[in-house]
Amino acid sequence: MAHREIYEHFHPDEKPFVDRAWEWVERAAERHETKRTDFLDPRQAYILFSLANRHPDAQVRLDGGSADAERQRAIIAPDYRNIEVEDMGIAVLDISSDDRRISELDHGDYLGALLGLGIKRDKIGDLHVREDGCHALIAEEIGDFLIGHMKQAHRVDVMVSMLPLSALQEVKIKLDEQMFSVASLRLDGVASDVFRLSRTKIMAPIRAGRCRVNWKSEEDPSTLLKAGDVVSMKGFGRFKVLDVEGVSKSGRIRVRIGKFV
Repeated sequence: MAHREIYEHFHPDEKPFVDRAWEWVERAAERHETKRTDFLDPRQAYILFSLANRHPDAQVRLDGGSADAERQRAIIAPDYRNIEVEDMGIAVLDISSDDRRISELDHGDYLGALLGLGIKRDKIGDLHVREDGCHALIAEEIGDFLIGHMKQAHRVDVMVSMLPLSALQEVKIKLDEQMFSVASLRLDGVASDVFRLSRTKIMAPIRAGRCRVNWKSEEDPSTLLKAGDVVSMKGFGRFKVLDVEGVSKSGRIRVRIGKFV
């Protein structure tokens, strides 16, 4: 397949990943190689699946360690191989502490502690944060390093150990639901209401490439959102459009938003 035909479906910023993913698919189909990736975000997983579906001799399996995992590892293999039995290489890193302040730590504190050790983001899957600690899904190959080096999370002394996937204590994502009345479903309009910023101030990060809609870079403030869309704004947080509930008599649109807590 011509590269131009591949790229026309994706954002220019995604070209490096598209190149890598297409190489994985070609190697599986034409050289009979099997590849296990690091953790992919949902947009990367979509791209990989899209490319694999264009090649009849390749197949893909995704697994993030839990049924509702957002970040997942992939196996890309020739179509004749039984990939359901392939080891996905995912383990649970149990992070705990005797310090009561651990109950104050959040997702960002744990992720920051892991990245602060020099771990790449794509070696870490979903984080399940509880009041008494955290279960982090990780690539099993970094487990020994983390056991030897992770001693703190946001100035709280912690203990870490490796657990099998069967021991995962899954925590469902919490959304703070809010109702807004907006003039339109434009990205800048909805985001300015959710993050309580003026339309002018929300434009800058969007045009600077700091916004993603469904994990895809979006630089057009006029992009129209729809139910199910997930919007993330670097430095501000992220939200999901849960429902568009109709138009009021004054012509404004009622939209239900869930902010990720």
